[in-house]
Amino acid sequence: MIDLFQAAAGLQGFFEERGWKFCFIGGLAVVHWGEPRLTRDIDLTLLTGFGREEAFVDELLAHFPARMENARAFALENRTLLLSVAGGFPVDVALGGLPFEEEATRRARDVECAPGTFLRLSSPEDLMIMKAFAGRAQDWTDVEGIAVRQGGKLDVGYIFRQLVPLLRAKEDTESADRLRGVL
Repeated sequence: MIDLFQAAAGLQGFFEERGWKFCFIGGLAVVHWGEPRLTRDIDLTLLTGFGREEAFVDELLAHFPARMENARAFALENRTLLLSVAGGFPVDVALGGLPFEEEATRRARDVECAPGTFLRLSSPEDLMIMKAFAGRAQDWTDVEGIAVRQGGKLDVGYIFRQLVPLLRAKEDTESADRLRGVL
């Protein structure tokens, strides 16, 4: 995992040099906030807004190899850029533009993930929101792990104020109740 953290730190340095707003999400954040699990990829949200994505995507593609043909077109259509970084680690860069994503990058914290290696992780609440919204089986396992590890430290009101409108937008009528049951 040390190699993965170092690769993420290199990517973080690239983002910081450009003054970009971002935070790590996914497995890297789960390792810290939830139940540790094996992860071999790097997921992050990069705040691009809407209408400015091309500049970010082009800058990233000029410095990191894409993991697929037509990565630029895929990223602009699906708001996710698929890259590789040092060590061959896969990277998924979510192009953030929603108010929630802006808030999540603002609330992110620098956390020591390995000795001397600090990464800008989403907060546990924002990570839980992202996981509940995505709603895959592994996401719900991660939600449960975050709930167990963070316990009463979570701002449950904040979680539901952010999550419910997102779920409404995708017409998901079950995930909020499922999350209430977990919490």
